[in-house]
Amino acid sequence: MLKIKVTKLTPEQIREKGVDQWPIWEKEVSDFPWHYDSTEHCLLWEGDVIVSTDFEEVRFGKGDFVTFPRGLS
Repeated sequence: MLKIKVTKLTPEQIREKGVDQWPIWEKEVSDFPWHYDSTEHCLLWEGDVIVSTDFEEVRFGKGDFVTFPRGLS
């Protein structure tokens, strides 16, 4: 089973991973299908998200570092 992982990073971890240099993706409230061809990571600077898969519903928001596994839809 593919599971979404949600963690918190310290400011030092954010700098070490270079997350503060990643491009910012903004999205209005929406509902859309998505598939991950590779593992993807994101850090939410603001907002709230609900992701529903065949296996789980995950809520995350400001300050959460999220890992979406390859193959997740």
